[in-house]
Order: sequence, then C-alpha cells, then structure tokens
Amino acid sequence: MKYLMRCGHDVEIIDYKPDYLNNHYNLFNVSNPKWEKNILTKWIYLAIKIPIRLPELKRKKAFDQFKSKYLNLTSTRYSSNEDLKKSLPEANAYLCGSDQIWNTLHKNGKDPAFYLDFVPEGKIKASYAASFATDTVSEELKSILKERIEKLDGIGVREKSGVNIIRELKINRGVNVVDPVFLLDRDEWDKMGTEKFNEQYILIYDFDNSELIKEIAIKLKKEKGFKIYSINPNNLKYADKYFKFVGPETFISLVKNANFVLSNSFHAAVFSIIFKKNFAIVNRKESINTRMRDLLDDLKLSDRLVKETDNEFVNIIENVNFNECRNILNNKIRISKEYLDKIIVLKE
Repeated sequence: MKYLMRCGHDVEIIDYKPDYLNNHYNLFNVSNPKWEKNILTKWIYLAIKIPIRLPELKRKKAFDQFKSKYLNLTSTRYSSNEDLKKSLPEANAYLCGSDQIWNTLHKNGKDPAFYLDFVPEGKIKASYAASFATDTVSEELKSILKERIEKLDGIGVREKSGVNIIRELKINRGVNVVDPVFLLDRDEWDKMGTEKFNEQYILIYDFDNSELIKEIAIKLKKEKGFKIYSINPNNLKYADKYFKFVGPETFISLVKNANFVLSNSFHAAVFSIIFKKNFAIVNRKESINTRMRDLLDDLKLSDRLVKETDNEFVNIIENVNFNECRNILNNKIRISKEYLDKIIVLKE
C-alpha cells in the first residue's frame, strides 16, 4: 500500500474478514465439530481453549493498533465473497496478495475472494506476491485454481515454486516478484522500528518450540555472551527476556537492534536481510518451508537455512556477506516495480 501511494495512487485495503478468520479470535467459538455434540462437550472444549485465546486477543490488539496507525482500510468490513459482489468498493484496479494467500492447506487458499472473483469484467485485477507456501497443490484443486488464476490480468507470485505451480496449471504468465516489504527502503522501516534495547541479544521467534533453535541459541549465547530475547507467545524457559503480545513495531525494533536473529519465520528472515543482521532460519514442522528456502536460494543465502543434520552450526556463527545478496535483491525489486507499473496501467 505505502509503495503504491508513493507512486501517486489512491490506495485502500479491503477490510475482508470471513468467519473462518474472524472466529480465530472469538472466545466462545467451537471450531471442531466433534466437540459440538452437546452442552457438556462444548463447555469442556471452551474450558481448554479460552485460556489459550485470551492471550491471543492481547496480541491482536497490538496488531489492530498498527493497522489503525499505518493502513488505510475500507469503511465497510466484508465477510464473504458474496458481500463483496453486492457492495463492491469502487476502484480502477484490484490487487490480491501476499503471504500464504493461496495456501490451499488452509481455507483462505480455497476462498474465491482471495482470487478476486468478486471483481467485475472491465476492471484490472491482478495478484502481487501471492504465495502458495508449498511446492505443490492437490490434483483435485488444480482445475478450480486454473479457472480462477487465469482470469487475472497479472499473476505475480512470491516464490519461484509458485511460478512452477502456475506452469503446472498450464498458465505461462506467472512472474516471480519480491515480498511487499522489500518495496520500501530501509529508511521507511527505520521510522517504524524506534524502540531501543540496552543489551546485546539473540532474538528468537519460534512457532514450533523447536529443539534445534533452542540448541543453537544456547550455543551462541555461550560463544558470544549475548542475552536471549524471545517474542514467542509462550515463554521459552531458556530465554532471558520475553516480549509477549507485541505488535509489528516492536517486532521490527527487535530485529533492527539484534546481534543475531534465530527463527523459523519467513518475515524474520526478510527483516534480517533488510537490516543486514546475522541470522539463521530453521525449517518449520509444517510443509510450508518453500517460502524460506526459495527466498534464501534466490538471494544466495542458502547457508543460512539450518537443517536437523547440521551438527556444528559453524556457518551460521560467521557474519553474513550481504554484498551479492543486495545486488540480486535490487534487481528483483526493479523487476517487481516494473510488474506493478505495467499492471496498473494495463487497461487505461
């Protein structure tokens, strides 16, 4: 959004919250049908889930504050593809993207709204940095994906594996573009990450309570003398300091000021690259590791991806050489901006 505004466009983000996303923060939602049999099973389910959901609401509040401060959302909130068709926000061009938006392992990847199905003919519609998050899609979904994606005027996907999936659908217009955060200069992110920390630290952002991340963090702490900071929702016993329920501004500040970033998060890798931080990425337990792998391969940083078989961790302790990475990234950013420029004027 910010990049397009800097190009002189009026930009709004459609406030789209279908029930399957909104219910994630509904304290009393029973999302598993097995527990909906009777009042007793519902109460047992909620007794387990509510203590987990309450902390998530605190984190959501921090993200809502960030959205209110930096993002320009439509005045209307939409909850379905049909809602969007009935009351379409007026625009000349519509873009969809980015992180895991087409991940068919989840409901959003099957939702027609995320393929701009609601946009009428005659309007520009395209994807930017759409991500499948996996190497393949199931055979039974290929025909519907092909039908939806080939209607787009432009097909910008974030991973090279996504370009391959588009080709498998017999569509030859897929363009590999960078994650939207790369479209803004480091100076822009510096303005958002203004919090300061008085210690040298390793930053841990771990979705899986990874034993490998724990092992590397403790080893680094012993060798370098750094503290261990964690922004996990749950406390990590080996961390020295916890940042729970924080929003994007604190996350950016923590990466910006870290001496080392250790994570299984795609965007932890992205911001480490933006701020030129020493970092290492560990694979997730889920089958969505193509995001990290493709990013690091493309930028000649594949040695920053740590596997279970890597016992010594020698490479990751060494400083990252960002020189080659930066040249490659600058070229990819140029291609991505050219793609956006062409799409937005496509039918004018």
